[in-house]
Amino acid sequence: MSESRKPNIAFIGTGLMGGPMARCLLREGFPLKVWNRTHSKAESLEELGATVLDSPSEAVKDAKVLITMLKDGPAVDEVVFRQGVATYLPPRSIHVDMGSIGLDQAVEHGERHAIRGIRYLDAPVSGGTKGAKAGDLAIMVGGDSETFAEVVPVFEAMGRPTHVGPTGCGQLSKLANQVIVAITIGAVSEAFILAGAGGADRSKVRDALQGGFASSRILSEHGLRMVNRDFEPGGPAKFQVKDLVNALRAAERLGLDLPITKLLHRLFEDMVQSGGAELDHAGLLGHLETITSFSAQVEDTD
Repeated sequence: MSESRKPNIAFIGTGLMGGPMARCLLREGFPLKVWNRTHSKAESLEELGATVLDSPSEAVKDAKVLITMLKDGPAVDEVVFRQGVATYLPPRSIHVDMGSIGLDQAVEHGERHAIRGIRYLDAPVSGGTKGAKAGDLAIMVGGDSETFAEVVPVFEAMGRPTHVGPTGCGQLSKLANQVIVAITIGAVSEAFILAGAGGADRSKVRDALQGGFASSRILSEHGLRMVNRDFEPGGPAKFQVKDLVNALRAAERLGLDLPITKLLHRLFEDMVQSGGAELDHAGLLGHLETITSFSAQVEDTD
C-alpha cells in the first residue's frame, strides 16, 4: 500500500471506540465508507470526508480493507456472514476485525473467509476511548505476516501495531491484556479499601504508590477514577465480563485452569447483575465496598 494511493476502507461499527478510530483514518487521508446500526452515530464523520451508507453491503463494495469494530463475536457473525456482507467483498480484500471476540470465533471467521479468497486479521485493541481519540491504541494482530505488513500503514493511523502470531493470537493477546486489567483493577480496589478503612487518604496513597513496584497505568488512571468516584464508562463492566468469559473459554480449549481469572469473572459478573453493567470497570471498587461492608466517603479533591 503506497503512501500516494491509500486503499479504500470500509468501516463497520462507529460507536464509542469505532467512531474516534474512523476519525484517525480520515485525518490521515484514507478514503472511508462507513456504516453503523444507529445511523446518527456515524453522521458526524461526513464532515471529515467519510461516506455514510445505509447498509453494510454498500459500504464494502470496492473496499480493499474492511474494518469491523462491533461489540462481540455474534455481532460480527450476524453482520459479516448472516447478512451476507462477506459475499460483497472483492477478491483478495482484507477483513480486519478490531473488536474483542472469542478465540474460536476468530479462527472460524478466518477459515470462512479463506474459502472465498478473502484475507483475515484479528486485531483487537487496548487503550480505551482516550487511546482511540489520540491514535495511540495498542493493536495486537493475529494472521498471516505478509497480510499484516500490507495493512501496517492503516494500523499506524490508529496506533501501534504488533504482529503476535497466526490467526486467533490477536484475540489471545487481548484476552491476556484483559486478564491483567481485571486482576489489577481488583487489586487496586482492595488496596484502596484497606488503606481507607484505616484512615489513610486514598488520593495520597495513590500518589505514594506511583513510584514503587505497585505503580501501573491502572493505578494511575483507574486509581484516579476510584479516588474521584468517576465511573462514567471508558470500558463498561459488561464488556469486561464478556472478555473474561472469552478468556476462560480459551483456557478451557487449551487445557488450562485460571483460578484468579475465575474469581475476577465472578466479581465482575456480580457487579453487572447488581446494576453496574454500564459503569466503568473501575466501578468494581463500589461493588467490593459493598461486599466488605465498608463505604468510603468521596475524597475532597478541591
